[in-house]
Amino acid sequence: MDTSTLTTLDVRPIAPRDRHPLIFRTFDELEPGGAFELINDHDPRPLYYQFHAERNGQVEWEYLEQGPERWRVRIGRPA
Repeated sequence: MDTSTLTTLDVRPIAPRDRHPLIFRTFDELEPGGAFELINDHDPRPLYYQFHAERNGQVEWEYLEQGPERWRVRIGRPA
């Protein structure tokens, strides 16, 4: 997969309380088949579970990098 054209959302400088709402807004603005790259300072596994609870069957999740300093995840909306 070519990740060079993905929009990048780096949430590391954002206050933790504001991260999930921003990520969900970004996801909700995606067209079918669209995706973005999330960059975080820890494993976003709780976010993964929240997506599956609130957007079950509507999200694609692929780790691109798994720590220890930085996590990158491709989050997409199926076509």
